[in-house]
Amino acid sequence: MSDNTTNITLLVTSDVHGNIFPTTYRDHEPAPHGLARTASLIKEIRGEKENVLLLDNGDMIQGTPLTYHHAKYRSDEDNPMIRCMNELRYDAAVIGNHEFNYGLAYLQSAIQLADFPYLCGNILDGTKKEPVFGKPYEIKQVDDVKVAIVGVTTHFIPNWEDPNHIEGLVFEHVLESTRRWVKEVREKEQPDVMIVAYHGGFERDLETGEPTESLTGENVGYEICHSIEGIDILVTGHQHRSLAEKVNGVTIVQPGSTGAFLGEVSIAVEHIHNGKKTVTSNSKLHQVTNDILPDQTILNLVSSYERETQIWLDQPIGQIEGDMMIHDAFETRIQDNPFIEFINKVQMDAADVAISSTALFHNASPGFPQDITMRDIVSNYIYPNTLKVIEISGADMKQALELSASYFALDEDGELKVSRSFLEPKPQHYNYDMWEGIEYVLDISREIGDRVGKLAIKGIPVAADHMYQVVMNNYRAAGGGDYVMFKGKEVLREITTDMTELIADYISKRNIIEATCNQNWQVIK
Repeated sequence: MSDNTTNITLLVTSDVHGNIFPTTYRDHEPAPHGLARTASLIKEIRGEKENVLLLDNGDMIQGTPLTYHHAKYRSDEDNPMIRCMNELRYDAAVIGNHEFNYGLAYLQSAIQLADFPYLCGNILDGTKKEPVFGKPYEIKQVDDVKVAIVGVTTHFIPNWEDPNHIEGLVFEHVLESTRRWVKEVREKEQPDVMIVAYHGGFERDLETGEPTESLTGENVGYEICHSIEGIDILVTGHQHRSLAEKVNGVTIVQPGSTGAFLGEVSIAVEHIHNGKKTVTSNSKLHQVTNDILPDQTILNLVSSYERETQIWLDQPIGQIEGDMMIHDAFETRIQDNPFIEFINKVQMDAADVAISSTALFHNASPGFPQDITMRDIVSNYIYPNTLKVIEISGADMKQALELSASYFALDEDGELKVSRSFLEPKPQHYNYDMWEGIEYVLDISREIGDRVGKLAIKGIPVAADHMYQVVMNNYRAAGGGDYVMFKGKEVLREITTDMTELIADYISKRNIIEATCNQNWQVIK
């Protein structure tokens, strides 16, 4: 490298999801994640290198009991995540899909508090057709090098989000928006380095180009790298993958989730004789471990928020009579389980309907102990979901069950295992649903699409053309998780209270909950 080279380091966080403290909310055990540990890495790298830029790629302000408690009970106080980001002197941030989960007013309040610009070029005002959040791009001058950062967000948000949270917004297709803004910024600003920060991921295998998911448009990172000229670096997220490589000559990085990784892109801009510059870049990931001490300044900034959250989490709610623990996540998805039955009961009670579906969202879900606190509820129900009642046909119901049945495959010994499509490119256990109010059998020995061996209600077969009212979370009711059979269905009723509150209210009103299991469904091979 010549003396006429300017070196720039781009540090990237993404999908931190409200994680600051280096412990779990479930049991206070040390955890190799959180913005406080990541902050120590950021400060260390800043101490070693000049020209460091820090970027967040979305999904920062939602995801833990701390952010939930702030949004529901302390939203008049400064946003804890933005306080930390201001302290760390972020240069820019991108809007993520989960930024909308607590409503538009909450998001706008967070943006106003930020000492850095939020970037998003493809979420537009429905009337003016102009970017709503911050601005579409940011220019950073590093010595005599001009760096452009264009921000875009997955346009698939209307398929998941509560319509009240995105009212009046237009979500332009990421490819169209990125192509337009890259071209405009190249012509207008003439930057030396072009970075696109995209809160979205990759839809194809990075080497072979083979599709790794349904090509719905939720993720278009591969297409960006192959069809849009003029991009040096593509920052990605949303999928919670750990990626640092090149795709079609574009340097890409995706730093996992929860602050478990910090992305780094090393950029070298060489000045050649006629005023032109050449750009080379490489990416890598720093893994956050328990050996990295959390930054005390960050912890102190939000200690009062955390203290109030912990007090709230330890509130007693009620008691369980019987066993409602999750002893094995895989077994829980094979046959009816008291915990899953209970969640469906809560949904049916809140919506006043007789059919419900839900999922076991993650494999670390512990179920409920005998003495329940708010901590137990949020450890199991990790999303700020609301409920919707939609009307579907018997054919829709069967199609949905067939999709859930594709969660399973048989190994070489004929034993049940999780299908690869639900594990890669990221785990999607939350897209396997279990139902109450119907009786069904999923036979995994049969071909995908023909695995529903029984489907009835009180012994009477479900008719393909008959209509049924079903309650499910808002994500699923909008067709999230490729449940296209639900998309666009009439919403008969909407329960806007978060499920965590509905569960807490259900238990506290009854005080003692009996663990029951009617074995209305099973998976066989």
